[in-house]
Amino acid sequence: MTDDYLYPAESYLLIGKIIEPHGLKGEIKIFSFAGQPENIQHYKKLVLVTPSGKLSQPYSTETCRVKGKSAIVRLNSVNDRNGAEAITGMGVLILKEDLPQPGENEFYLYPMVGLPVVTTQGRKLGTVTKIFSNGAQDLLVVQDNDEEYLIPILDTIVIHHDAEKIVIEPPPGLLEINSEDSVL
Repeated sequence: MTDDYLYPAESYLLIGKIIEPHGLKGEIKIFSFAGQPENIQHYKKLVLVTPSGKLSQPYSTETCRVKGKSAIVRLNSVNDRNGAEAITGMGVLILKEDLPQPGENEFYLYPMVGLPVVTTQGRKLGTVTKIFSNGAQDLLVVQDNDEEYLIPILDTIVIHHDAEKIVIEPPPGLLEINSEDSVL
């Protein structure tokens, strides 16, 4: 799950976190929240954010290589280990306008946050409050008062989505799995 950072979500998307310096020449290790660290090299600008919401100036990426679920990145004007240590722990943002257009049958997940979720039978479940990956798949966190549902983002479950709502066909037991009435 991602860390919490304050930032203008209408303009930016949180894509990762600087987890440590790498070497002596200013490289940093960025953990990719999207699970695709190779994409970092394609973004025009990266903006860093402190947990309290202070934004940096935009940085361009000078070098980028993948190492596991992270990217080893060299940002312009970060030239030594001290500079890399100074930005460790910061979140990594990109401007939404800098995202490439999705291909055919592809879409971004972030616009789903805030959408209502209903079943194909018309049952209103609540609103998507966040999206995260459990390592196996991406999940919608749907909240309605005291109820919370974790809905896997799979073609067999998410039947339809647009700018207005998300329609799901939950398999038997999915909505009841966390209820107090369920028996283990």
